[in-house]
Amino acid sequence: MEAAETQTDLPLAGVRVIELGVWVAGPAAGALLADWGAEVIKLESPLGDPLRGMANPGMGRDVNPWFDADNRGKRAVALDLRHPDGRAIADRLIERADIFVTNLQVGALRRLSMDPESVRADHPRLIYCRVTGYGPHGPDADRPSFDGGAFWSRGGFLATMRQPDCDPPMPRGGTGDHTTGLAAAGAIAAALFQRERTGRGALIDVSLYRAGIYVMGWDIAGHLRGVRVAPQGGRRGATNALNNMYRAGDGGWFYLTNLTADAHWPGFCAAIERPDLVADPRFVDYRARRQHGAELVDILDEVFRARPRAEWGARFDAHGVLWAAGLTVPEIAEDPQAAENNAWIETADRAGNPVRIPAGPADFDGVNSAVAATGPEHGEHTEEVLLELGYSWEQIADLKGKGAIP
Repeated sequence: MEAAETQTDLPLAGVRVIELGVWVAGPAAGALLADWGAEVIKLESPLGDPLRGMANPGMGRDVNPWFDADNRGKRAVALDLRHPDGRAIADRLIERADIFVTNLQVGALRRLSMDPESVRADHPRLIYCRVTGYGPHGPDADRPSFDGGAFWSRGGFLATMRQPDCDPPMPRGGTGDHTTGLAAAGAIAAALFQRERTGRGALIDVSLYRAGIYVMGWDIAGHLRGVRVAPQGGRRGATNALNNMYRAGDGGWFYLTNLTADAHWPGFCAAIERPDLVADPRFVDYRARRQHGAELVDILDEVFRARPRAEWGARFDAHGVLWAAGLTVPEIAEDPQAAENNAWIETADRAGNPVRIPAGPADFDGVNSAVAATGPEHGEHTEEVLLELGYSWEQIADLKGKGAIP
């Protein structure tokens, strides 16, 4: 895997980011900016980001892959923003910054005087990105939410993915957060480009709810134009049996993705060695296969039990049938296609052991990240950053004595 030799190899080299973020969505945006070469300083309260408390009991309290994944490559500064000296430190950092990213609640930002109006008044070139659950306006502007609520539930995924007579699926952690973080990082990059032309900063608002609506855009766009939202019917209710999930004889799942089903039907029947199905009146064209979909799925389930997934895949490839393996997480971790395409940031933990972290989805000239570190310890770089700002060791000791920094 290619890796950046220095941060100057990446497009955000020289860009300074201050992140006031907790849990996932805001920090995920900051992590992507760090991947792309930016210098990211994470501000935390004396208690720290609550995500630090998520440790795997079986791996020890110091092992936190979730925090590392979304705080890779950052420097951590711990300070009390309620203390005037702590706030003064934050102001000096923001004065030097290009970007400020936060996902604190609207009310909390206002109480800390870290809301956009307070911060941008003295920094007209600053790009201020505010990540919220439901957006900064309206009756739910200050409603707290994780992605299971604002993105998955209110965004429509759980209701539309629920199959008949089944409970809604449970959300997977961080999915909506990472989608929202990616949207925030992209918007920040656009605002940086705008600032190069105009000299002006910007206020960016990104929410879990809006991201969910956008990702659900096909269903919602159809509804807004009078199209009925099709219910989730399960595998046997698929309207196109060649665009459906199946299980091979070795237990591995795969997804057929042949949207233009009539064009692929003869090749598909050849791949499964069932030429008799090509002209079967029940399945002769898309309309007939839709009418007899459950029958066809039952036939294919029986056929696919005869061979392992890899063998079916080779047959599909030989006959131009579109498919994808339904990989488990352990299978993804060992997938050579992922490794060949820079899916992992390879670094070391604090004990020097090699670890992998999922990378952001973009490469720049074959390079995917400048990051060479896992998430920082709470306040790990406080003294380092204060020295860079011109504070003396005596002043740092005084700040600790006052409680401005822990």
